[in-house]
Amino acid sequence: MTRLLALALVVLAAAGAATCAGARGDAACTGAQLEGTFNVVHGSAGAGNISYTLGLQNVSSRTCTVTGLPQGRLLGKTGKALPTHVRAASPGLLTAILVRLRPGKTAYASARFSPDVPGPGEPAAGTKCEPTAWWFRVLAPGGGRIKVKVGPPTPVCEHGQLLFSGYGQNAR
Repeated sequence: MTRLLALALVVLAAAGAATCAGARGDAACTGAQLEGTFNVVHGSAGAGNISYTLGLQNVSSRTCTVTGLPQGRLLGKTGKALPTHVRAASPGLLTAILVRLRPGKTAYASARFSPDVPGPGEPAAGTKCEPTAWWFRVLAPGGGRIKVKVGPPTPVCEHGQLLFSGYGQNAR
């Protein structure tokens, strides 16, 4: 009887440890698990800059994770790749957190950029600094991509420089 009780406790302890490890070991989100938005933050325009918020929602039935800076490529109306350079909004100050996305939950990151102030080597007058971005193709941390509509479509000057915050659970 004592051996049976000891065996039962070992089995329960192992099951509990596996459950805890599974909660901490969620896989990185894949492109198939995510849908997104990339929209202007109303009232954010000023001094030649504007902010947009990227939202990635877990549309799968499994919890997954995102962390760090979003990675991706701006695309034109027909899907042609445009110059894109993702940088940290506050270099040296970013602390990446692991964002666990339960089904239906959304992670957010904010991007600040110039839609109308040309960078070095871009046209200074008469035309836009860069072609208009209609889409942002996000590279999912677990593999795959998500094509997210830019709302509203906009040029991204300085050769597509996007100054991003890290992912978090609250819209900024």
